[in-house]
Amino acid sequence: MKSMKPSSNERLKIGNRQSAIGNGENQQSAIGNAVVECVPNFSEGRNIKSVERLAGAIAKVETACVLDIHMDPDHNRSVITFVAAPKMVVEAAVRVVALATELIDMRRHTGQHPRLGATDVLPFVPVRGVTLDDCVKLAHQAGERIARELFIPVFYYERAALKPNRVNLEDVRRGALELLREQIARDPTRAPDVGPLRVHETAGAIAVGARPFLIAFNVNLRTSDLAIARQIARSVRARHGGLPFLKALGFELSTRGLVQVSMNLANYGETGMHQAYDAVLREADKLGIEIVSTEIVGLVPENALDKDAEYFQKLENFTEDKILESRMRACE
Repeated sequence: MKSMKPSSNERLKIGNRQSAIGNGENQQSAIGNAVVECVPNFSEGRNIKSVERLAGAIAKVETACVLDIHMDPDHNRSVITFVAAPKMVVEAAVRVVALATELIDMRRHTGQHPRLGATDVLPFVPVRGVTLDDCVKLAHQAGERIARELFIPVFYYERAALKPNRVNLEDVRRGALELLREQIARDPTRAPDVGPLRVHETAGAIAVGARPFLIAFNVNLRTSDLAIARQIARSVRARHGGLPFLKALGFELSTRGLVQVSMNLANYGETGMHQAYDAVLREADKLGIEIVSTEIVGLVPENALDKDAEYFQKLENFTEDKILESRMRACE
């Protein structure tokens, strides 16, 4: 299948098309008393048809409703956000991981974002009527099935972690697939939690987790100097003394001639987009670098938005469909 590199406008069109995927007959009962969100990240951000097939596989599962699809050609990565009843969310997750194994060949994958496999991460998030402990159990169920049925090594992270050195995803993913391929069989510290002591030939490995709601927020800078994005990311992230609950990396956006500070806000009540943006802005000003735009990957709770803030005025392709509550209502 011919690969396609979506522009910003094409990414917006994908988001519009997913509304039809998310509102089929199977999804009418998705929003019940108990709802779990699942946010698989796939190592495919250039082939639109493949990503739509992945979303379609989720939508075919009873109670599952696709809320959002985000693709990025520079990262060569897509993020699909869906919700389902707890009894069906694992089935939907395993089905889409199986399809990703068929569609994505990690032996030929290139992209800016670190990754472990065709499905890089598979987090389960409590939305309504379920606890984080419930999501830990779901993550373990999904991981066991992925290892047993698909022969993919599984690493548990965040609240689902079985080892303290695997709580942080960046520790699990250190060195990405290339280093893991070398170490998985000979270094006991890199052995998976479940699954074979070798990476899957085409699908690599996968990190499966449970976590609270997370906001993925990017700031794009008017420079092509990757060292600047990495310097700013290091300054603002919690691990190096920056803002609490903030993770950040610097990436090159080669298709746009820009660089990006890509951030995860693990506790947006403590560190929200406003604070994260202002921290990046301060560091960028010191270096004489302009902020071009901002971006939300996936969905964002309504109470996390400040429409009067500068970051909001710079958001790319923002619509009401990026608000979690708006998309959830579309599934009811």
